[in-house]
Amino acid sequence: MRIFIAVGLVTVGIFAAAGSLAPIAAQEGTTAANPYHLPPTHFGSENPQAVHAFDVAPGFADAPVADNPQAPDATPVGQQVCTACHSRESQVFAHTTHALGMQVAFTANPDAATCEACHGPGSAHAQNPLQAGAIIAFTHDGGTPIKTQTESCMGCHDGGPRDHWLGSIHQRNQLSCSDCHNPMAQFSVEGLQAKQSINETCATCHKDIRQQFNRRSHMPLPEGQMACVDCHNPHGTINVSLLKTDTVNETCYQCHAEKRGPFLFEHAPVRENCLNCHTPHGSNQHALLVAPVPMLCQQCHSHTRHPNDMFNEQMLGNAMAPDERLMGRGCLTCHSQIHGSNNPAGPRFHK
Repeated sequence: MRIFIAVGLVTVGIFAAAGSLAPIAAQEGTTAANPYHLPPTHFGSENPQAVHAFDVAPGFADAPVADNPQAPDATPVGQQVCTACHSRESQVFAHTTHALGMQVAFTANPDAATCEACHGPGSAHAQNPLQAGAIIAFTHDGGTPIKTQTESCMGCHDGGPRDHWLGSIHQRNQLSCSDCHNPMAQFSVEGLQAKQSINETCATCHKDIRQQFNRRSHMPLPEGQMACVDCHNPHGTINVSLLKTDTVNETCYQCHAEKRGPFLFEHAPVRENCLNCHTPHGSNQHALLVAPVPMLCQQCHSHTRHPNDMFNEQMLGNAMAPDERLMGRGCLTCHSQIHGSNNPAGPRFHK
């Protein structure tokens, strides 16, 4: 008897489910392959449809044709003309971030600017491919001025982290966006870098800074725990060193918050600039110091509150005349809170 009841309940459940799905199957546009009437996607579709209230694809759908002052009479020709000659470039470009956005825009609107959104109108280049400047070329020997190259990129990428590009050290040294980025190939995981990583891209020019990270005490950049852009904004800032904050100290405090203070007793050189004692990239001294202790301290503290003798290498622990004040951590053995102290008995940074 229980078996018959169970079979009856299962049968009722099946019919109830079929009845609940019947209105969905009756909806307009429903097919056997899409019985639940899920919203279609416009990626790769020959007949794009509006999704989430968008009438056309976002992004490149509204991108204008880039302005090329060297070919003022040129007109757009469309990406089919470009790919007819540049098939190899098109195949490599197909895997990049820009290509995905352009394909969505082109699918939604065949008149949308794709190649010409960056390279400018292509009619003059199509008629005379060897004419320098007929198309915006993103190379130093392509005949296109650096200013025109960057303006083409800034047509979409203006603002935000690039607010201070004009007047920045990179802009004044005639760097083009394509010196650091390669939008035509996917060499890096993010950012369309010209090299495999941000650090390798920066090291293309800043070899002197890159070698500093090979010293015994260095920031964990070679270990992959940080990148150059954690401290610097290569697209420009309000200071000379392209720091992302207003001052050196503010940049250091992003990670070393315990050194920020405020302290009851402050060490003046520390408050003024961390670089008075530390070098930011790498050093052969302990803790990124610019000189070994106590020689570093003696640059300011000479002949004060100690016997009138200057410490030197001959007074180190393994030298000819070892001095107990240079043993261990040198001055820091006693003045341990050298960045500042909140102890009422700490005006000499002992506690």
